[in-house]
Amino acid sequence: MSKYSILIKNGKVIDGSGQAAITADVAVGKDKIKAIGNLKNSQAEKVIDAAGRFVVPGFIDLTNHSDTHWTLFSEPGQESLISQGITTILGGNCGSSLAPLVKLENIEGIERWIDISKININWQTMKEFLAELSNRKIGVNFASLAGHGTLRAGAVEIEKINFLFKNAVKEGAFGISFSLGAVNNRAVGDEEIIALHRLAGEYGVLVKHHLEDEGKNILPSLSRLAFFLHSLPENSRPRTQISHFKALGRMSWSFFPNALGMIERLIKEDYSLTIDFFPFLRTGSNLLMVLPGWAREIGARTFLDELKNSEKRKNLINGLKDLTLHYDKIIIASTLRDTGSVGKSISKLAETAGLSPEEIILGLLEINNLQVVIFNEAISEDNLFEIAKKDYSMLASDGVGYEISNLKSQISNRTNLPHPRSFGSFPKFLELFVKEKQILSWEEAIHKMTAKPAQSLGLKDRGTIKKGVYADLVVFNPETVGSFSDYQNPWVQAQGIDCVLINGRLALENGKLTGVSAGKVLRKS
Repeated sequence: MSKYSILIKNGKVIDGSGQAAITADVAVGKDKIKAIGNLKNSQAEKVIDAAGRFVVPGFIDLTNHSDTHWTLFSEPGQESLISQGITTILGGNCGSSLAPLVKLENIEGIERWIDISKININWQTMKEFLAELSNRKIGVNFASLAGHGTLRAGAVEIEKINFLFKNAVKEGAFGISFSLGAVNNRAVGDEEIIALHRLAGEYGVLVKHHLEDEGKNILPSLSRLAFFLHSLPENSRPRTQISHFKALGRMSWSFFPNALGMIERLIKEDYSLTIDFFPFLRTGSNLLMVLPGWAREIGARTFLDELKNSEKRKNLINGLKDLTLHYDKIIIASTLRDTGSVGKSISKLAETAGLSPEEIILGLLEINNLQVVIFNEAISEDNLFEIAKKDYSMLASDGVGYEISNLKSQISNRTNLPHPRSFGSFPKFLELFVKEKQILSWEEAIHKMTAKPAQSLGLKDRGTIKKGVYADLVVFNPETVGSFSDYQNPWVQAQGIDCVLINGRLALENGKLTGVSAGKVLRKS
């Protein structure tokens, strides 16, 4: 009679492959899945009765920012992610990573999110960064890309950038990410980008893109991506993914069908191209991003100087007015200094202060040294549903992990509002697209959260339920799974997630966090 560490009995197993659910038991020994099937005669140190529940692989979040928002260090339990079933996250997204750092100043790319004067960096290479993280207890498995912006901050010559990227991959990076719309990347030449794509293809690693423009120039941005891919030899084509894909702003919604058409043409041409998305209509971004393009391009220090010049300030105000922004839909989520603006819309702040919305925007940026995060309702629900239907799409939170063990204390000590995607993206996805809209089957939805992102990243031993793989598992109630986290009160634990196993250890049991930090640092082998 076999004895296991954990035995999950009587559940419906959805293995992540997209195949139909089966009723089966799942046995775990140490950190691996040891058996699947009718195991009624087996014994275990702990037995979990999953009757009426689904048993699925742990959810994999390929667009996550816990690293560059520093919560991987400051709140390493990553409880808001675990409580929604996430067991593995990918950092180094959107062109910014915590390694490699040729010099300490290279970390300045993350200063939009944290005060870099208060953090301690004791590494330079990807190897040293991953080693440092391995010495710490973290709640979830963590893998990293090398951010192109970070590489470029350390070198400007193509040969040196290529060298840094090669080393990062050899030391464990799973690929490279780009954000060509970032101010310091706008002048990057095509030759540099194509060379890095070619290297990624040759090393068999992932390339991720934050599109250069997700708004009215989404089609030219996709055309540029297509140009990069078409410039590569067939044997050097990398797996490529577009992060948090969307058409941003009402003026861009009409371009959305053509955008999907461009992606589908590339896939028909045998390019390995996928997209990920989050199930919310509001973005979480820096207030800077609502400014006209020409204002964002002048650089942070120059921009702050121009705010002190009355004529240039007037030009900025007129530039904002020309954009016809919906100020009632832009909500302040966080600020560097507590100005009483968090949770309020730009229009409400303007009304209270007796100022124009444009003056409120410039004033907030000036007072907070540009560190202002907003929620902006700019995504079409119809477009979101259309993305979910596509077999080349997968789910990702675009969020950050936080501690939530003591919610009352957390709420009372917080002046900033995190995006609700950090607390409920994956349960909300199941609730909305499977239960309410019935756009996807359970099996299709789970595939987009597990095996599909694992395949995209190149993980062969996670993302599925089969003998011999790591025991990252989620047990959830299909009747109650969902999320009540919202923009005014994001600090709400996801519902219906009963148990989460990470590397064979219970991080969540009976809906309650155990405090176990079972995450591992993953390295590309």
